[in-house]
Amino acid sequence: MRRITLGCAACLGIFSAILVLGAQDNSSAPPRIENGHVERRPLSGPLSAELKKWAEQSAQPEWVGYRMAEIPGNREACCENYGASGKKWGCGTCRLESGDHGANVSSSNSPVKLEGPRNIAVLFRAENNHIMKIRALSEECTLDAGGLPFVWLTGVKPAESVEVLSGYVRGAEFAEHDGNGLGHSALAAIALHADAAADRALETFVAPDQRESLRKQTAFWLGAARGQPGFITLQKMANADPSSDVRSQVTFAFFVSHEPTAIDEMIRMAKNDNSTRVRGQALFWLAQKAGQKAVGTITAAIENDPDTEVKKKAVFALSQLPKDDAVPKLIEVAQTNRNTAVRKQAMFWLGQSNDPRALAFFEKVLTQ
Repeated sequence: MRRITLGCAACLGIFSAILVLGAQDNSSAPPRIENGHVERRPLSGPLSAELKKWAEQSAQPEWVGYRMAEIPGNREACCENYGASGKKWGCGTCRLESGDHGANVSSSNSPVKLEGPRNIAVLFRAENNHIMKIRALSEECTLDAGGLPFVWLTGVKPAESVEVLSGYVRGAEFAEHDGNGLGHSALAAIALHADAAADRALETFVAPDQRESLRKQTAFWLGAARGQPGFITLQKMANADPSSDVRSQVTFAFFVSHEPTAIDEMIRMAKNDNSTRVRGQALFWLAQKAGQKAVGTITAAIENDPDTEVKKKAVFALSQLPKDDAVPKLIEVAQTNRNTAVRKQAMFWLGQSNDPRALAFFEKVLTQ
């Protein structure tokens, strides 16, 4: 037998080719799909045309999906019906034909896992010649297709995906009373795309001429998923959106944001926004997020804000701080504030604290 010996360069060439082929195969492979008839199909034209043609031929229910890179972050987008009991991370099996319409996106403050880029599966369900559901799920989920046909598209570009999903966000499907509608699901899917096209689309959704419900929902995703670009858009909303309801939602978006300067924006809104409601909401979320850094802003609002309702909300925000920060300050407010309603509010929250220092204060007041 003649032994064939390859030079090192040839070995590396073959090894590289194997890696490339493996990567190509992985990029086209669908996620784990159980209980479904899977057909892998390359995209042959515009995604919008492909989905339209597929939906128009779907008299019976079926699914189509494709892979997109997921924006970095310590989160998982899972079905609410997954069965990973007791596991903090890991989607388990997502039963696509259950009664759930969307996904449960959870995040963690734990260090970001370093296993490399992650993907989402963007899914559409059609029946009676119409697309009826949209879902975006972490690729780690196992998908139970309920025995239905499942088409897995390859070669989909991020900008095309964002464009198609944006049509549902801007359309009548985005109903204010229906948090599980196609528009809401499409918005969540866009927010998870790791592509600048998603940032551009989300910025158009918060333009002042867009409906308030869309601006509010988009604000959440800007804070929860989009990092620095989302933070910059939220800053613009905080300063320019004409609706106090929307700006109140922006305070919550800053709360869920992981950008370190989000706290500074919350402080600014708590001090300077012209809406009583917005200032109160900013104080509340500031207390949940900022701890000691929030004390000065909250106590300044108790002393200086011209509106009693904001003062009372600031007292409540004070009660949400760690007890070693909250209880002494509440006692101080109850003793010294000139506003009777504010003193009563401080007394109430002291009573709810079950803190020995509060009990000693009450005993002192009652025995004087």
